[in-house]
Amino acid sequence: MANKLPRMAFFKDRVVPYADAKVGLLTHALNYGTGVFAGIRGYWNAEEKKLLVFRLPDHARRLHESARLLRMRLALSEEATARAVLDVLKAEGLQEDCYIRPLAFYGDEVIGVRLHGLEPFLSIVALPFGLYIDKADGAHCTVSSWRRPSDNVIPARGKITGSYANSAFAKSDAELSGFDEAILLNQDGHVSEGSGENIFLVRRGVVSTPSLNQSVLEGITRRSLITLLRDELGLLVEERPVERGELLVADEVFLTGTAAQVTAVTRIDHRQVGSGQLGPVTDQLRQLFFDVVRGRVDKYRAWCTAVE
Repeated sequence: MANKLPRMAFFKDRVVPYADAKVGLLTHALNYGTGVFAGIRGYWNAEEKKLLVFRLPDHARRLHESARLLRMRLALSEEATARAVLDVLKAEGLQEDCYIRPLAFYGDEVIGVRLHGLEPFLSIVALPFGLYIDKADGAHCTVSSWRRPSDNVIPARGKITGSYANSAFAKSDAELSGFDEAILLNQDGHVSEGSGENIFLVRRGVVSTPSLNQSVLEGITRRSLITLLRDELGLLVEERPVERGELLVADEVFLTGTAAQVTAVTRIDHRQVGSGQLGPVTDQLRQLFFDVVRGRVDKYRAWCTAVE
């Protein structure tokens, strides 16, 4: 997906022109994957003429939690990190849906694999952003031969930059084989998640999603949708281990995440899922989700932070 480069960036401790935010070739995170990131969406509310950031405090909290996995202590607090996101958005002046990428990384220019004795830097950029998976109404996925690493290898609950090489293996193999996305299993052979999304299935009126001990990211969109499914759509949601075969007999399957939002999966490995069309639960959930993130549902307005 090609994107225009941002004009502005938060880099280290202030907002600067994007072109001035530079690192050296020996930067530790570039060489060893020692960074963590967040993916955040901003949604333009045309009626109010406001950009609304979805669950900003939760994203700031998870960024700091991910940083702690790498022994990082960021100079900014969670609250100050959230304010820095808003500062970048004000400087960028976006009036459309966008994607925000905070990145905390070890910026020392040194050789040597370790996590101690290094200085973390923080950067934040924002850019216009549409669909992550073009076929959001009917993606064709494949179960990847690559497995998600276990928590004892590298914790999936944090967005650690180095661990996304695993996602890149699966994603490229899937796309180059003609699929839209990959679904990965964990080391036990249970369904884990997509290359960059959590996964849900619907069968006989019950919604299931892999539990957090199945090598999955603690997705903020995942948590939000579980609330909406239970409290607004009145559905039973089970968080549990999911077998690969369950995907093939499900009535509906969908992927979720900041980038993917709510993406319907209508085929898996050349097998039709359910009716082979966007299912009623996925459709209803997606419509509700987009009303929520654009600030149109008063009950969940607190999930939206306005850029003012």
